[in-house]
Amino acid sequence: MKLAPGTRTPLQAQPLRVAGQSLSDEIENWRFDHGLAPVMLALVMLLMAGLEWMRHLTGARPSPWIFSAAAALAVGYAAFKFRRARQHIRNLRLGRDAERAVAQYLEWFRTAGFFVFHDVPNGSANIDHVLIGPRGVFSIETKAVSKPHRGECKVRVVDGQVQANGRVLTRDPLVQAKAQARWLHQFFKEAQFSAFVQPVVVVPGWFVEPFDMKAAGVWVLEPKALDRFLANEPERLTRDETRAMGSALASFIRAQSAL
Repeated sequence: MKLAPGTRTPLQAQPLRVAGQSLSDEIENWRFDHGLAPVMLALVMLLMAGLEWMRHLTGARPSPWIFSAAAALAVGYAAFKFRRARQHIRNLRLGRDAERAVAQYLEWFRTAGFFVFHDVPNGSANIDHVLIGPRGVFSIETKAVSKPHRGECKVRVVDGQVQANGRVLTRDPLVQAKAQARWLHQFFKEAQFSAFVQPVVVVPGWFVEPFDMKAAGVWVLEPKALDRFLANEPERLTRDETRAMGSALASFIRAQSAL
């Protein structure tokens, strides 16, 4: 999920705001402006006061060279960290916005009898989206890939690798999607439900060239193609089974959030 120099976001429009986003933004602002920043200022002032008291008690003469060297190192370190943080935050925002855009598209599946879940925890990782409905269970991994300003934007699956304009995506999405589907299948098995979980990788804003998805064991799609693929699936779950499995996963998510 990197936004490399000279590239652009794959999203055609920014996702809509989510519930509580204003409060979430305000919490983050208050956390830094009224929490972290004052504490850092207090620590710096305490350090300066401590150094002045040491110099006062020992009768030492001022020595600006030591402080100048320390300041130069601190400025260099801060610039390095700031540059890395800025790029990392850009990448995180790209991934977050892509997940939100896909989530908002998936919401309408509720009208087709699906339960829709987002950011489902599974140990040290998470499943971006889960659909549970009459046509089965689907675990969905969102891959946000920055696009060139011009030229083709094609995703190909070649020899078991997902490539965007010939560049192999990091953290193999096929392996990741299959692992998430296995975890979800095991979760439902332990909850006394027997259901196949279809792993899906969605790549917003890119054209995905056709390939043998059955052999790969994973669907790789542009999000808007998901509706067509689901329409071709047979009905596998009754309404009661769908409701029970949705309730079980919802209870698990709430329990994890309370930890």
